[in-house]
Amino acid sequence: MAVLARAGAAEGLWLRAVRQSAGRGRQGRPWIAPPGNLSASTLVRLGRQDPPASTLALVAAVALQEAAETFVGGVQIKWPNDLLIGGAKLSGILLERHGDAVVIGFGLNLAHHPDAVDRPTTSIAAITGSAPDPDVFLATLADSFGRWLYRWRAEGLAPIRTRWLEKAHPIGAALSARLPDGTSFDGLFDGLDQQGALRLRLADGSVHVIHAADIFLIRD
Repeated sequence: MAVLARAGAAEGLWLRAVRQSAGRGRQGRPWIAPPGNLSASTLVRLGRQDPPASTLALVAAVALQEAAETFVGGVQIKWPNDLLIGGAKLSGILLERHGDAVVIGFGLNLAHHPDAVDRPTTSIAAITGSAPDPDVFLATLADSFGRWLYRWRAEGLAPIRTRWLEKAHPIGAALSARLPDGTSFDGLFDGLDQQGALRLRLADGSVHVIHAADIFLIRD
């Protein structure tokens, strides 16, 4: 289903799937979303003066977090753009670049959540007892994304980075990073560098800057 959403300072085309049976997440993982959840995508055309395209991952994260906390409390961001409630995964975001365009796909557990074997998951319905209508949630998300996209273009990454850090798990949180080559690191969250990469403080006091990895919270 296609939805044309007027989003604050910007207007963009959003596409929402009522059901997703053969979706794709990070690193080609399958993503299945039954009716009642949110599966939506939008497209951003890159301009010459825009910040690096990779930092749209942070824009998407702060926009989705802002939209989600309209309906449920305790929503945190995990690098680069997963949302968590109480350490359980609520959503995922996937970005793909095609020339001067970036397609951003949002998947959020509104009414249902999967039984994942590698990490805890949750949904808004599981927390609050009821789920927002996907169209209502999408309208909220489109408005939030439009405003943050405008700030990204007008002010650069700085306000996005600040908001991201405000809504992330705290500095010092224990994390495990699994890099694309299979290398793993455990350490403590040390914020973001100026380009939005993850800073992970290792046991020897050194800081490892991570640009791509699967990140897991280490639970007590």
